[in-house]
Amino acid sequence: MFSGRECVDGCETIISTLTLHPDEMFELKYRDGLARICELTTKHGKVTTPALLPVVNPNQLTIRPVDMRERFGAEILITNSYIIKKDPNLRERALKDGLHKLLGFDGSIMTDSGTFQSYVYGDVDVGHREIVEFQSAIGSDIGTILDVFSEPTFSREQTEDAVNVTLSRAEDSVSLKGDMLLAGPVQGGTYQDLREECAKKLSTMDFDVHPIGGVVPLLENYRYTDLAEIIIASKKGLNPSRPVHLFGAGHPMIFPLAALLGCDMFDSASYAKYAREERMMYPTGTRFLREMHDLACDCPACSKTSIKELTQMPMEERTKRLAEHNLFICLSEVKKVRNAIHDGAIWEMVEMRARAHPSLLSALKILKNHSKYLEVFEPTSRRGAFFYCGPESYDRPVVERYRERFFTRYRKPDAKVLVGFEESGKPYGRNYANEIASISAKADANFLVASFFGPAPIELDEFYPLAQSVVPDDLDQEVREKMRNTMERHAHQHGYPLAVMWDGQETLDFLEEIAPGKGDFDLDLLRVRAVLDMQFGRGASDILCDKKVEFVKSKNTGKIRNVIIDGIHAFSMRAHDGRLTPKMEGAKMLMDLLPPPAMRVVVEDEPATFAEKGNNVFAKFVVDCDPGIRIKDSVFVVNTKDELAAVGRALMVRDEMLAFKRGIAVRVKESVD
Repeated sequence: MFSGRECVDGCETIISTLTLHPDEMFELKYRDGLARICELTTKHGKVTTPALLPVVNPNQLTIRPVDMRERFGAEILITNSYIIKKDPNLRERALKDGLHKLLGFDGSIMTDSGTFQSYVYGDVDVGHREIVEFQSAIGSDIGTILDVFSEPTFSREQTEDAVNVTLSRAEDSVSLKGDMLLAGPVQGGTYQDLREECAKKLSTMDFDVHPIGGVVPLLENYRYTDLAEIIIASKKGLNPSRPVHLFGAGHPMIFPLAALLGCDMFDSASYAKYAREERMMYPTGTRFLREMHDLACDCPACSKTSIKELTQMPMEERTKRLAEHNLFICLSEVKKVRNAIHDGAIWEMVEMRARAHPSLLSALKILKNHSKYLEVFEPTSRRGAFFYCGPESYDRPVVERYRERFFTRYRKPDAKVLVGFEESGKPYGRNYANEIASISAKADANFLVASFFGPAPIELDEFYPLAQSVVPDDLDQEVREKMRNTMERHAHQHGYPLAVMWDGQETLDFLEEIAPGKGDFDLDLLRVRAVLDMQFGRGASDILCDKKVEFVKSKNTGKIRNVIIDGIHAFSMRAHDGRLTPKMEGAKMLMDLLPPPAMRVVVEDEPATFAEKGNNVFAKFVVDCDPGIRIKDSVFVVNTKDELAAVGRALMVRDEMLAFKRGIAVRVKESVD
């Protein structure tokens, strides 16, 4: 039984006591694209993800599990059930007293099955059914099947054989889990299609967690590009409502990138292994103790110790101190990843961390090849501004989306002349207000800025991400070339009879001579038209045709606050991202114009009546959803008859709404009642 609160994107809703089905053990709390903060419920408590699972070897406790819990705040750890089973003393104690008492840890414990031992030492002397039953018998919270490690050096034929054996064992093992959560690892070597196919087949089975296996050789050899490709291929095939565990990923360098791509859990024994080699881990790499001049670390293990004192400690004590440092650094980096997700800054964190190693930078660069997939999960706006971190920033999904929507949704106003401005202070309309007024008094013109994101019409200057961005004045040549190509595409697609770049009085004199005539430039009306089309689809602004449109503006900023159509408050305009929030009447206007399934989330009829009363929409009640809906889109909550129940903001995309059995899919903002 469980009772408490559900919290998504800052929204807290009290929920009633309920019994959790295994499919309901994983709940989405916050997210930034594929990166997400979730809550995993096990028999021994809740685990916040992304989470690092320190590896505990029961034969060699460098740091005691109880200290991991009390001093380091670890909510979950991982140990190897095969090691326990093969040791008579450990096996007897685990079967008699349970795994948690054996390790002295009262939090959640995951167990591995011996697959890694088979990779290192050859075949293990245990059956795949036997090891799952043993993990259940000793009280593991999350057990793991005995899969087959697919090495990167395997041929395609060898890899296919390993995948087939893994799937066969998975199907045979999943019924043995009892009340234990069970992990079904994704294998497939470096063959992306095999990874995706393996993930799809595992998703049809009753697993609770999906590790991505066989990646340790890639991590050891800094093959981060291959790693990124494998994670993406696996994610494409996996059920999005189940946590993804990246096996063997224990170095803080890799946490941000892995989280960005949707990994929820990591594990490694590196914190202890590196300590025995007198190596210290940092988010930017690893250093040998003998090479360091100062510790330069504020973690509890280092803050009161000089490097001289550390090097003079007895070996056993020094190893323990270094292991503590490594574990503190790893757990701290996971917390920083969570903060970045919460703040909507995971891309910035990844781009800055990628400068720590050329292989990480290479992995970051290949993500542009997957922009269409990543864009699906990209929120339509974030809490903070878009920060430029380097040329790779131009390839972020949010930039790609703006360009794509500009060229497919934006409709240029009727005007004889297009006047272009250089990138400047924001918002552009305010920065160039005097120039726009002077030009409009002499010519029928529309206005556009050659921005980092692409062509930026003045009427979209408050629309995310145009206004909510920090970009340097002097951009990299690579980026400037891409911007130039985008502007040339605009010139071909959105042609004007005359287009000029603003050059002060000279331009004004030229326009007065070539295109005389007072312009009818209504920035407020153009703004609402452009935002409607960009936000809800090309043609959405037709709801304004032949209507009386009025605006309520902020007295302090002059920005539009409310849009009144024929005397009805139809929309509000959000100050932080320049997007429109439909009121119920505005939603009805759009629904009359946009046929199903456009911008709709279809909910079972009875839960739809709860939405009518202003309650949030839970994923388990969603019947269908427009596949074009993106996170934080304003959406229409309807019943199966396409009757409007509420207007809200999407917190999941279609595949997630249909997969998750717990958590809020739509946060309702306005309802029938």
